[in-house]
Amino acid sequence: MATFEPDFFIVSSVQPSPNIDERAGGRPPDMILLHYTGMQTGEAALARLTIAASKVSSHYLVFEDGRIVQMVPEAKRAWHAGVSHWAGETDINSRSIGIEIVNPGHEFGYASFPLRQIAAVISLCKSILTRRGPLSADRILGHSDVAPARKQDPGEKFPWELLSESGIGHWVRAAPLELDGITMRPGDRGDQVTRMQRTLRTYGYGIEDNGHYDDATRIVITAFQRHFRPARVDGIADPSTLLTLRALVETRPSPLA
Repeated sequence: MATFEPDFFIVSSVQPSPNIDERAGGRPPDMILLHYTGMQTGEAALARLTIAASKVSSHYLVFEDGRIVQMVPEAKRAWHAGVSHWAGETDINSRSIGIEIVNPGHEFGYASFPLRQIAAVISLCKSILTRRGPLSADRILGHSDVAPARKQDPGEKFPWELLSESGIGHWVRAAPLELDGITMRPGDRGDQVTRMQRTLRTYGYGIEDNGHYDDATRIVITAFQRHFRPARVDGIADPSTLLTLRALVETRPSPLA
């Protein structure tokens, strides 16, 4: 595999992946997608991301100690999102830069992310934003946002608020857990469910506004909570979840020209 020059000067090493192709339509990326590796070690994750048989890759891998390995040039399409959806788009790989973050994930003893690792993620994201021009803050997302039925990463322990304080991503402080008001649960039907589904879809989630709190709706609410209301991830649209969703939509950045 041909090597390449890293896009970011603090990249520790370049280890090219064969799992790479051209971005559809030649459009530059306008999303950053964050993942956790979900494997027992970072070295195992690196091996998987750089062998053809896996059919997966990512632009970057960030280790616990802050080391950054680049595997795919940012100009190229990496294979990290899989079947996914955001704001009406389905080829998320063509639109995004993928960052894998070493963490065992829910399957292998989900751990908190070390501050040194998060500092490296912040530096990397800032570099991407500086070099590629502004990206709309609401297009810096987790894998579970774009593939909620399949993925849980980077999960409820990922410090999105800390990234937001550094100017990365769209974030509002979640509404308190114990509030009076409307609560919707799986099995519910009606106009209130339709409005909630429509609001989730307006923000970007792939959901149908059918008025039925079905399993697909529960899954999307769970993904929303993992990112934006991580204190309780249960798939129930309680007042805290609904108020946090409303605040996000009301403060959503204007689309970039």
